[in-house]
Amino acid sequence: MNKYVDNMSDMIYYQPHEPTRQTTGVNMDKSKKKDLESKGYKVGSVEEFFGLSTEESEYIELKLALSQALAKRRKQSNLTQAQLAKMLKSSQSRVAKMERGDPTVSVDLLVKSLLAMGANKKSIAKAIA
Repeated sequence: MNKYVDNMSDMIYYQPHEPTRQTTGVNMDKSKKKDLESKGYKVGSVEEFFGLSTEESEYIELKLALSQALAKRRKQSNLTQAQLAKMLKSSQSRVAKMERGDPTVSVDLLVKSLLAMGANKKSIAKAIA
């Protein structure tokens, strides 16, 4: 199952044995939850759905925060992904993966890219705090 998760605190609901009918929502109200459960849906956190430990969840949140910081810094610098890729001696598609939080992108690469764009330890710390 290949999924992109924006926010690990989101609630996710899905109908068992029908993986194409998955939807996420934040702060689901009790009546909606009850209604979904009565129709055979299971309701829980993203951590429960994927079976993540607290450490795994925090690591994903950290990577996503770095990815978002990179995209924000690039846009504030009025750079295209292709222009940033050239600065980093990389490709536009790799920059897109970095900004998307693709699991193949390392934290190391995200941090090095932020530093190459002029970020410092303080701004990186703020991004992940």
